[in-house]
Amino acid sequence: MILKGTKFQIKVWKYLKTIRKGKVKTYKQVAIAINMPKSARAVANACGKNPYAPKIPCHRVIRSDGTLGGFSAPGGIKAKKKLLKKEGFSL
Repeated sequence: MILKGTKFQIKVWKYLKTIRKGKVKTYKQVAIAINMPKSARAVANACGKNPYAPKIPCHRVIRSDGTLGGFSAPGGIKAKKKLLKKEGFSL
């Protein structure tokens, strides 16, 4: 799959593909993992712009306080909850 986006978005999206089913990471953890520890908000924006969901699983990224955050794919937050439950993540 050839990804189309900014260099930063593509870096985030490639990392998201490494998050296993049933697991979640916070926006901050993703920022640290891509060696940009102060970019949690930008990571959230990249997730929000992800046109490849759910193949690139931005639904597996949550807020640091444990809440789900947003989900820009069709179905919104309800779809995010459904995908996470289906993968075995308990909400």
